[in-house]
Amino acid sequence: MQKQLHLIIFLATFCFAQAQEHARIFFTDKADVANSIANPETILTPKAVARKQKFSVPIDETDVPVNENYLATLKSQPGITVKAKSKWFNMAHVVGNKFDIQALSSLPFVSKIVFADRTLNPPPKTQQPNKFQDKSAALVNFNYGTSANQVQMLNVHLLHQQDFTGEGVTIGVMDGGFPGVGTLAAFDRMWTAGKLLGGYDFVSRNPDFLAFTGDQHGTNVLSTMAAFVDGQLIGTAPDAFYYLFRTEDVASETPVEESYWVEAAERADSLGVDVLNTSLGYSIFDDSRFNYSTTDMNGQTAFITQGADIAFDKGMIVVNAAGNSGNDSSWRIVTAPADGFKVLAVGAVDASGNVASFSSRGTSADGRIKPDVVAKGKGALVVNISNAVVAIDGTSFSSPIMAGSVASLWQAFPNKSNIEIVNIIKESSSIFSSPNNDLGFGIPDFSAALNALSLADFSPVQIKIFPNPVQRFLTLRVDGNFPKMVFQIFDLLGRNVKSFVLTENISNIDMTDLTSGIYLGRIQSDFSKTFKIIKQ
Repeated sequence: MQKQLHLIIFLATFCFAQAQEHARIFFTDKADVANSIANPETILTPKAVARKQKFSVPIDETDVPVNENYLATLKSQPGITVKAKSKWFNMAHVVGNKFDIQALSSLPFVSKIVFADRTLNPPPKTQQPNKFQDKSAALVNFNYGTSANQVQMLNVHLLHQQDFTGEGVTIGVMDGGFPGVGTLAAFDRMWTAGKLLGGYDFVSRNPDFLAFTGDQHGTNVLSTMAAFVDGQLIGTAPDAFYYLFRTEDVASETPVEESYWVEAAERADSLGVDVLNTSLGYSIFDDSRFNYSTTDMNGQTAFITQGADIAFDKGMIVVNAAGNSGNDSSWRIVTAPADGFKVLAVGAVDASGNVASFSSRGTSADGRIKPDVVAKGKGALVVNISNAVVAIDGTSFSSPIMAGSVASLWQAFPNKSNIEIVNIIKESSSIFSSPNNDLGFGIPDFSAALNALSLADFSPVQIKIFPNPVQRFLTLRVDGNFPKMVFQIFDLLGRNVKSFVLTENISNIDMTDLTSGIYLGRIQSDFSKTFKIIKQ
């Protein structure tokens, strides 16, 4: 009996030691950083470089790839499987038992190890800040058929009528697979026009991103933006460019999917993608040790959320489904990365604009408005793998309906920054002045947003701000008849951090009390004009 007890104890200890853990291995440095930054075309596509230059997004060390020698060394370690990598975080996602992973700390290039099972990590240190056109065109009249409601609810059809259909804007779609996209007639227009630029299957490490034939969720999602079935379903951005990335393994739910997502977002940034749509959310995993809690939905904790906010800092607009937890009394709020500070989280409404019962509610764990906006998600029209147009429920579909709309608006104002586009979308929404936990800021009116941006670009006087970037004093000069004007400065979260009534043609504004970063300066009179300000 005693021998049996010893055997049981030994087996239990052995099984514990062999439990497969997920961990992120962060590296100390990168190779050839200075040369890569000096020659950005070696690490980014021309479109990505051009977008960053247009919006004054710096090309820095986070754009430099992970050291491949470090990855090769990790792969050679006993018991270690490398599943994903991230240049933004300079890390690799590995799977192995606890002891094999902990042994990696002896490698000279490993700076820290973070386990997905947070009970295996040391107590966290105090968190430090991350350093890291007016167009005239022939009127376009699409026959939306049964999909008219989900397009017209947002007044995106009025943008389409002016030929703002996403042309020239690139959308990256992160999802669980795209079966049928290469063969379904609903996507013929996209293929014929050369709008599908490529993609990658990060789960299978397969460049043939259309090879996966599993869940059709990604196909449904893409159809709300890119499908063109005359008289039945026309997407909100039928003429945008698309990249498709498989980051979700529908057969399981593990932390590596967050790392796949970040790696895909990095590739999207390198390819010059403008808008990211993610109809995914993470909270509960197959292994409960990795679970997030509702208090973790604070915009800072989840790895995928941290990555989504960096994607925004890189110049992209990140649109994400709010989640379908509205009827789940134990959760109810949004899931990661919809909790991100800079993520446009989209909830679901029905055809009448009423909140869908399943749509995740606000606020975020730290009290911010979430969802940010809403679109049709109950009875949304999609294309299935049989090429039929069907109705389906979920914030998974309100999100891409919104993302396509964002692309169509951004086409009209390609020189506006992601901050300006997101802010005007929120400001155009139905309950912007009195947001609530069901609808956030409400249903956006993209026609109103278009008009507001058009007016903002009209100014009867010439206004100059300099120096920009600024360290101490920002000079604002008004040439022409001086009207009474109010000048406001907003941070990236839309908070008003300074306000002035301008009384002279030349004003000097003290910026020394503001932390380094990007701000929006807005002049308001009988016209309005917005500037991006970089505080050094």
